[in-house]
Amino acid sequence: MTTTTPAVPAPPSRRAGGRPRFASKQRTLLLLLLPSIVMLVLINAYPFVYAVFQSVRDGSLINTGTFVGLSNYTSTFTSVAFWSAAKFSLIFTIVGVFGSWVVGLGLALLLRTKIPGGGVFKVLLLLPWVVPVVVSATSWNYLVATSDSPIPKLASALGLGSPLFLADPTLAQITVCVFKVWVSFPFMMLMCSAALSAVDGNLYEAARMDGATVVQQFRYITLPMIARSTYISWILMTIFCVNDFPTNYLLTGGGPVDATTSLVVLAYRTVFQNFQVGPGVAIAYIMTITLVLVSVFLYRQIRKAAIQ
Repeated sequence: MTTTTPAVPAPPSRRAGGRPRFASKQRTLLLLLLPSIVMLVLINAYPFVYAVFQSVRDGSLINTGTFVGLSNYTSTFTSVAFWSAAKFSLIFTIVGVFGSWVVGLGLALLLRTKIPGGGVFKVLLLLPWVVPVVVSATSWNYLVATSDSPIPKLASALGLGSPLFLADPTLAQITVCVFKVWVSFPFMMLMCSAALSAVDGNLYEAARMDGATVVQQFRYITLPMIARSTYISWILMTIFCVNDFPTNYLLTGGGPVDATTSLVVLAYRTVFQNFQVGPGVAIAYIMTITLVLVSVFLYRQIRKAAIQ
């Protein structure tokens, strides 16, 4: 009776110098990637380092000025305008992220059902995101800016007075936040639609057979299954909202009485209108550090969702 010995995997092929072939391939790939890596470092690292240099000096757009240490940061933290802008940025970001997510998720769930003209409906829902923000801001300005605009006229006809949406500080903040949700929900809708398409339909079938209600299916199946995509979309939308300059500046210019001035608008004014580069860059760095911390926190939630 003959016995066969199990096949032993062959060792990795080696070149004449005795080095494995995969090591040579890795070196080749690194050499091919090196020009791109150097270019990215030069494009991103140099402005970053130079901005740090500017944030500790009292220079302007023309000269670098003298070294002042951390005084730009301390003056920023003691500024009333900074904390007012930070408060509005926080409100703007929370409403922008969660408002657009709720609307986007609701529409994504609706589009999973069979509705008449679903294809056309999907295209129309993408328009707020596709249309340039300059056009959207101009349109909204026409709709709400003055007492002769269509929406104030409609409110007056309904007996609600003649509200000036961009002249009253509270109404201006609400208008800017609603506008941000309107231009952002298509992105959230696409993210949620992609995540929902990956959920196995058999899970819902099994849940229905076990007597689970629609709310229970949404809570215990839909939300956990799309958790990773949800956290990713929250990270991206947080970055979009904090760094969103055109929405506030084009719609209200940061007014009235700085009610809609966000941190990015404040940084722009400080640098390009007041010509105080150091404090303006300090504000930008504070924004960057905050975004990094929020992104790290949400990234950890992504890892937890992946483990579950």
